[in-house]
Order: sequence, then structure tokens, then C-alpha cells
Amino acid sequence: MLVKDKLEAVLNVGLRVPSIMLLEVLYRWDVSSFFQKIQRSSLNNNPLFQYKYLALYLHYVGYILSLVLLTLPRQHLVKLYLYVLTALLLFAGHQVSRDYVRSELDSGYEGPLYLEALSMNRFSTALIAQLVVCTLCSCVMQTKRIWLFSAHLLPLVARLCLVPLETIVFINRFAMIFTGLEVIYFLASNLLVPYNLAKTAYRELVQVVEVYGLLALGMSLWNQLVLPVLFMCFWLVLFALQIYTYFSSRDKPTSRERLLFLFLTSIAECCSTPYSLLGLVFTVSFVALGVLTLCKFYLQGYRAFMNDNTMHRGMTEGITLLILAVQTGLIELQVIHRAFLLSIILFIVVASILQSMLEIADPIVLALGASRDKSLWKHFRAVSLCLFLLVFPAYMAYMICQFFHMDFWLLIIISSSILTSLQVLGTLLIYILFMVEEVRKEPVQNMDDVIYYVNGTYRLLEFLVALVVVAYGVSETVFGEWTVMGSTIIFIHSYYNVWLRAQLGWQSFLMRRDAVNKIKSLPTASDLQLEQYNDICAICYQDMKSAVITPCSHFFHAGCLKKWLYVQETCPLCHKQLKSQSQPANATAAPAQDILPANPNPAEAGQGELVAMFSLLPTLVGPRRPSPGLVAHPPSPLRAQGGKGAVEVGDTLTGCVLDVHILKRTDRGT
Repeated sequence: MLVKDKLEAVLNVGLRVPSIMLLEVLYRWDVSSFFQKIQRSSLNNNPLFQYKYLALYLHYVGYILSLVLLTLPRQHLVKLYLYVLTALLLFAGHQVSRDYVRSELDSGYEGPLYLEALSMNRFSTALIAQLVVCTLCSCVMQTKRIWLFSAHLLPLVARLCLVPLETIVFINRFAMIFTGLEVIYFLASNLLVPYNLAKTAYRELVQVVEVYGLLALGMSLWNQLVLPVLFMCFWLVLFALQIYTYFSSRDKPTSRERLLFLFLTSIAECCSTPYSLLGLVFTVSFVALGVLTLCKFYLQGYRAFMNDNTMHRGMTEGITLLILAVQTGLIELQVIHRAFLLSIILFIVVASILQSMLEIADPIVLALGASRDKSLWKHFRAVSLCLFLLVFPAYMAYMICQFFHMDFWLLIIISSSILTSLQVLGTLLIYILFMVEEVRKEPVQNMDDVIYYVNGTYRLLEFLVALVVVAYGVSETVFGEWTVMGSTIIFIHSYYNVWLRAQLGWQSFLMRRDAVNKIKSLPTASDLQLEQYNDICAICYQDMKSAVITPCSHFFHAGCLKKWLYVQETCPLCHKQLKSQSQPANATAAPAQDILPANPNPAEAGQGELVAMFSLLPTLVGPRRPSPGLVAHPPSPLRAQGGKGAVEVGDTLTGCVLDVHILKRTDRGT
């Protein structure tokens, strides 16, 4: 059944491709120029060509027939193609019979066939061809009445019976007329079939619209016709025919530079109509989907398809191509100008694919850096892909600068590639920091600050690149040619890539500064207090060699509490507000007996409290990276009873999302 379903799916697409090819031909056909050619030819005196509107009507009828072929149900479409195939076979039989009669007239031999070898060879060849035609027609039409398709055998039978050659000519004409009458009778007997099909289809469409609405009807037609695959196959056939036509008309080999120009011009030739442009859009979408799928497979193997991300389907690249083609009037340009514009549009599409690849690779690379996975092959795949994403966008930007003159629009395109390289560079630096910490025996205490500074540095570089683009666009607008579109793009670019970046970066800086000030204002626990408290940090589940004490008498690592304060200003356990406290420089912490009685049993400190879960500080430009998080836990009962052993595996995490750095510490501690 699986093979049958696949075969039906292939037929469903393949049988509808000719209808779109016919739409393409009809769109390219210029009726006015066609009649001008007819007037200059010998067919000008033909009464059929005296009526221009008749050809126009036939032009519209062709559109209607193409749409009918496109929307016919598969079983009726198969029958229609079988009827067309039968008609072609009958026409082939007529051609064989006509050629045989003509060859016999040219030879002039009217004697027995077995007395002349050439005549016998002609007869045998024609007889075998006609028998094959009759057999195929009966098989295609699924009928045992083979005599219905054997009229073209009459000239052969007449020649075998030594009928004069002049009479055989009339017999051949009679066979042709008889076959034509059969075709006319078949068409007349099925004359109402199109009307009945249209009536049934209209009734079903009305029912679907009344029950489900137009949207459901459109989705149903989209799924049944498989329009993306259909238009992709149509465009690939068109592109293959274009390449074949070029190479079949050339004798000399093509150079490498010529091949690139041939590739671009062939694509430009194959997007000169709305139908071929849609075919190119869906083809680019499927190519982008294939590249992203290979990227996932290269990074994760078959595990990548278990949790497939629906965000990376390649439609973004196809929609980008369609929008740019419509805005620039691509199909209305000449071939050379169209090829020039397509090279820039395809560059933008490739840059979008590279950005999608980075979105796939970024969390995987950081997860490998934070984990204790010793597989060198996994690390090699992740790092090699990042190096490719680091070098290739920069190379693309360099190449496009070599071929095109720099202007504001080109600078926007190049900046996207530069930003991709900067993002990859930041990912690699954080990955290297994680790997360095993995080699060290002890974790780096201020790793989150180092990661923040790395993120902040390359985000600052991204901000500077966006600022340069805006400055260049403003200068070009002021001192060059002012356009509404250019000013709109500058305004949008300034708001989203400059103002929002600066605002988010400043908010990030203020939150970190406030968190640091709050941590500095809290008293530091002494060794005696830590020994009497005898518990782990409720945030990271690690031993506390140093800690800060909140006003509500809870102990935390200073770094863990600082991460908590990046998001909210409450205690992770009791949710009381943590306000900055002004203390003298030589002030000491309160005695242990004054603090610890507030929480005599640490095991009960967290009872009745909800497990708080929050995300770390977002980077300067929003959540491109998955935000790591921290979770506050009640003190461990094992530690509350004075035990010094490691944390039990069964300690409840209750759905927490740990910070990557804290997760590494926990892994080491256990």
C-alpha cells in the first residue's frame, strides 16, 4: 500500500504539470504579434485567420481548459490522459499506414510480396507497427474489441490481396475516415460528461463553503493539488528545458565564468511569468528546507528528526524572494537586467539561509560546551559548522563588493552577512569559555560576568554596524537622491536596529548595576555563621564557602543571588523585597545567634513556598539565544540534619531550568 500511495502521489503531481506548462505558453503568447506574422505569411488569405477575435476566444478557452486540467480529480485526469494517449496512438497508426502506401506507390511494384524482399520488409514492418498500435489501444481503453482500432490494417490486407495501388490509396482514406468517425462518435457519446463533472464539482464546492467556509476550501484544494511540489516540478522541467536548449545549440565548451552567467540567465528566463515566478519561489523554499535539514542532520544525526523545529521550514526564504521580486518588478525586466537583479535577491536568500542555520547551530554548540560530552566527533561537527558560518558570509560580502557598486541598499545586504559572522564569533567565544572551564579543576566564579561581557562586546559591534548603515543611508539621502522608499527603510532600520538595540542594552546595564549594588549592600556571612547554618545554597545546591545574608536571614551565594536580582528584587525563598542597605565600611554581620533562630530548622524554611523559576538576563538584542535560568530550592533536609554527604539524586527539582554554568557546577559536585 505504501508503494501504491507514493505512486498515486507522483501521478497526482506529474499529470498536472502539463496544465501549468500550457498556462505558461498562453501567458507568453502575444496574439497581436501572432496576427502580424500571419498577415505577412501566405496564410493571410485563409478565412480562419481573418477573424482576430476568434483567436482571442481560443486564447481564453485555453486558459479555461488549463484550469480544468489543473483541478480535475485524479481518477478523471487519468482517464483523460488515457483518451489522449489513445488518440495519439491512432494518429501514429494513420502515419504508419500513410507512409507505407506512399512507399508502395514510389516503388510501383504490384506483384506478390514474397517475390520481392524490399516489399516484404516494408509490409512486415508496417504490419508489426499496426499490431502494436492496436494492442496498445485496446489495453489503454480496457476493451477486448480490438477491431475498433484496426481500421489502419485495411491497406495492408488490401496489399496482401494484390489490390491495385490506386485502390489502396482510397482504402487508406476510408480507414482514416472510419477512425475519425469513431472518435467523433466517442466524443458525442461523452458530450455531457464535462457538464456533469462541473455540476457535481459546483455542488460539492457550495456544500464545503456553506459548512466550513472559504478558508477550509482553499486549504483543501492546496492539499489535494499539492501546489508547492507541483510548481516546483513545473519550474524544474522549465529550467531543464532551458539548459538543454542552450547546450544543444552550442558546439564549443563553456568556461567556468560562462557557466555562472548561464546559470543566472537561465533562472532569469524561467521567471518571466507569474507562474514561473511562483515555481522559482517554491523551488527556493524546498532548497532552503533541504539545506536546513542537512544542517540538522550534520549536527545531531537522526536525533534531529525526533524533535523537529517547525520554525525552519524554508518558507521564509521563499516569501522573501517573492516579496523582493514583486517590489522590484522582476518579471517586467529584460533578461540581462533580470539576471542582474536575481543575483542580488539570491544573495539575500542565501544570507537568510545562513542565519537560519546559525539559529539551529547556536543552542547545540552552547549545549555541547556546557555538557560533559567527550565525543570529539560531535564537537568537531559543531565547531566546523560554526567556522563555515563565520567565513562564508564574510566571503559572500567580499565577493558582492567586488561585483557591484556600493550604495545604501547594498550596504544593508552586506551588513546582514557581517552580523551573522559576528553572532557566530560570539557563539564560538562562549563555547571556548565553557571548554576552558571544563578543563579547569575548579569552576570560574564569575563566568556569568565573562559571558555577559562577551555577549555585550559582539552586540556592541552589531549596534555599531547598524549605526554605520543608518549614517551612510542618511548621508546618501541628504547629499544624493531622496526617495520615499529609502527614507522609510532608514526610519525602520533606525528604530529596530539602532534605537531598540540601544534601549535594550542600556536596560541590561542598569539591571546589572542595580543587582551588583544590592549584593554589595548585603552583609557577608562569617565562617562561624556558615558552620552553624550548615546547608547548601538553595539556588544552585552547592556548598557555601562564602555567602551573603538577606534581610530575611537567608543565605545564598553572592553570584547566584545576583543572577536572581537581574530579574526581580525579592528573596528566592520568602519573596520579601530586598532593598539596598547602607552600612559603614567596617560594619560586621549580626551574630549568628541573632540570625539563625529566625530559621531554626532549614528544612522547614521552604515549606509552602512555590518553586521560583526565572530566566537570566537577556542579551543586548533580545532572546536570540535560549535564555538560561536559575531555580530557588528549599534547603536540603540532608544538610539541615548536619549531614556532609553529597546531594541525593532524588532531590526534587520540580521542573526547574538551571543556568548552564550552575548546571556544570552541579554535575561536578555530584
